[in-house]
Amino acid sequence: MKPIRLSAHALSYLNKRGFTVPEVEEAIRESRWQPAELGRLECRKAYPFGKQWNKKLYATKEVRPIFVEQSGEIVVVTVYTYFY
Repeated sequence: MKPIRLSAHALSYLNKRGFTVPEVEEAIRESRWQPAELGRLECRKAYPFGKQWNKKLYATKEVRPIFVEQSGEIVVVTVYTYFY
């Protein structure tokens, strides 16, 4: 599979949205891709969490990268994270 690179925009949200680079890479490599807005792609992967996020306890964290597949790499435009 092609190398995965996170854009500067995606990396700038790493701490604010609570995801890790390995989680994003794993989601892209292991989850089903779907079309997203503006001709981009997206996928989702849920992870056991069992910790606090913003002072609330959550059992699961879902990572949703938005990306484009280019000829030589996959570029992650942004990443959304959901806690439940």
